[in-house]
Amino acid sequence: MSGVFLLLLFVARQDGRVCGLGPALCAFFLLGPVRHKPIESDGADVRAGAPLVELQGSARVLLSAERTALNLLGHLSGVATLTRAVVDTVAEVGQARVVCTRKTTPGLRTLEKYAVRVGGAANHRFGLHDAVLIKDNHREVAGGVRPAVEAARATLGHLVALEIEVDTLEQLEEALDAGANVVLLDNMSVADLTRAVTMAKGRAITEASGGITPETIREVAATGVDVISIGWITHSAPAMDVALDFSVSK
Repeated sequence: MSGVFLLLLFVARQDGRVCGLGPALCAFFLLGPVRHKPIESDGADVRAGAPLVELQGSARVLLSAERTALNLLGHLSGVATLTRAVVDTVAEVGQARVVCTRKTTPGLRTLEKYAVRVGGAANHRFGLHDAVLIKDNHREVAGGVRPAVEAARATLGHLVALEIEVDTLEQLEEALDAGANVVLLDNMSVADLTRAVTMAKGRAITEASGGITPETIREVAATGVDVISIGWITHSAPAMDVALDFSVSK
């Protein structure tokens, strides 16, 4: 096949938001020279049947990288498409910012978080180094909400924000009194989230997380929380159906 050249075309087989054209093309470029002609770009909303990129190169290079390229493009477009739908749903009922979590595919975190941004949402942390977030196990080790906040605050610079996860309204009040900048409201009912937003107003940023589903996210957004963090927009997004259609050119 070394003397055979192909013309290939990335084609969307379903409606969605395109993401990952760069990484997909890199799968070909790593194996050999490939000419490409962009038709759409990341962030474009396309209909089924829409051509995305035209490629020309040797059959050996194009067919060897085909599956890797399609996997990357389909997965990242799926993340962006699902994220866009979630952002639109939340915008209908509130002003909450949608963010992803660290629940990402090993080795693909940077790309998946990029796809979330292409979908219109924002990133939370890339890693433990990005921000201070006191989780439930940290609270237990420290001896409670206030000791955990105070121990963390003692080591931080004056410009570093501190977030703590709380499970109850009692823990929330303790966190607010201790001076937490952000409170992660974990697996709270809609009723408790509504009360939590009132309690924290003017005192801390509120973030709802845990147990939020596509069916309940509208109710969560309507409580008035500032941020909604969800892991399934990266770890459970269905891949967008994309294909490579080609014809042989000698």
